[in-house]
Amino acid sequence: MLNKNSNFSPLIFALILVVGILLGKSLSFGDFSKSEVNKFNLVLEQLEEAYVDSINKDELIEKAVTNLLKELDPHSYYIKAKDLSAINEPMEGSFDGIGVEFNLLDDTILVVAPISGGPSQRVGIQSGDKIVSVDGEVIAGTDLENEDVFKLLRGKSGTKVTVGVLRRGEDNLIEFEITRDEIPIYSVDVSYMIDDETAYIKINRFAANTYEEFVSASEKLLNLGMKKLILDLRNNPGGYLGAAINVANEFLEEDLLIVYTQDRLSKPQEYYSNARGLLLDIDAVVIIDEGSASASEIVAGALQDNDKGTIVGRRSFGKGLVQEQFEHPDGSAYRITTQRYYTPTGRCIQRPYAKGEDDDYDDDFIARMNNGELLSKDSIEFNDSLKFVTKGGKIVYGGGGIMPDVFVPLDTTSYHTSISSANRKDLIRQYAFDYTGKHRDELETQSRQDFIQFFEVF
Repeated sequence: MLNKNSNFSPLIFALILVVGILLGKSLSFGDFSKSEVNKFNLVLEQLEEAYVDSINKDELIEKAVTNLLKELDPHSYYIKAKDLSAINEPMEGSFDGIGVEFNLLDDTILVVAPISGGPSQRVGIQSGDKIVSVDGEVIAGTDLENEDVFKLLRGKSGTKVTVGVLRRGEDNLIEFEITRDEIPIYSVDVSYMIDDETAYIKINRFAANTYEEFVSASEKLLNLGMKKLILDLRNNPGGYLGAAINVANEFLEEDLLIVYTQDRLSKPQEYYSNARGLLLDIDAVVIIDEGSASASEIVAGALQDNDKGTIVGRRSFGKGLVQEQFEHPDGSAYRITTQRYYTPTGRCIQRPYAKGEDDDYDDDFIARMNNGELLSKDSIEFNDSLKFVTKGGKIVYGGGGIMPDVFVPLDTTSYHTSISSANRKDLIRQYAFDYTGKHRDELETQSRQDFIQFFEVF
């Protein structure tokens, strides 16, 4: 994704580039003088005229923009025109493929997250996995671009592809055979009644259609007698700010602060509840973990700070920055951080990062595992300066994610070698298909409760 060895890292060079090339002459230069902009243009002209080898000016410009945004924060980045549609798809569309969100890191496919319910998640692909081979051919270190990845991993539904994965903590390459499938980009994975009063909803992201899906699921569950709701936001990487605000509003009484944002120059922009939600009288539990980020943290923070419901799980990711996408006439785009957001008590939950250096930021999960945080609440330490108090007197903390009210340690049973091996070979799904085919009539007449109570593995 980002070339650490690039020579185009000086911030002033890249800032001039963005002003002079991307924003165009129609925008104000602000604090940048005309001579500074001309300096960049002069460098390009002199490179074209005098450099010892021929150069690709467009390629140099794109590298400069990429490295500019890397220097700012871990969430600002440049999107090439040919990649824009595919990158926007997870929030708005659908496609056929193996179902992973990825970044190109050091010329290697880094899995950000397997798409919930997709083929990769079913066989056991995990966040942080590095895909280094496809169908036996090594692809790492081959100057991959996003377009190349799409060609390798996408394909007609039902076709198979074998990927070789390097996983932290594993000495050998792990191979997964994945059957491509249509990847529906639904926000609500499941919604159902656990018992006569308690319902469960799992949201996998906050996309354009999330709020409508959530309301539809809530209406269905209310008609079934829901009085309590478990809202599962585990491994939800976030998404649209507006979707998070609308979902949180469904739980809150009138005129309660949901979140506020602050940019560099203007006054804070505050968002309040309007008491028109469906779930004002519903007892809520929100489940979060180290993969819950951004919009997920806005919802959890809004409910926690307003003393609505209980937050359960492990400390969330810690992304308190808001990005805005700007599109250029050539079809490219760039997402830059324009605001920070704050929970109702005033917490900024953005975890620390070093500008231009993303190694420690990306390895936060490993750091949490190593210091014991994922297994024991006592391993987590907060500075007193990060302490906040809700109106109800509950102590909450900022500075690196939402700390739940009730801590639940990481379930390590899923990491057992036998389970991992079965997942890699897709044996569990194959067994489920075989069993369903043999017992379809019986299963179709069973309730969920009966299935859970009486099912036995032979």
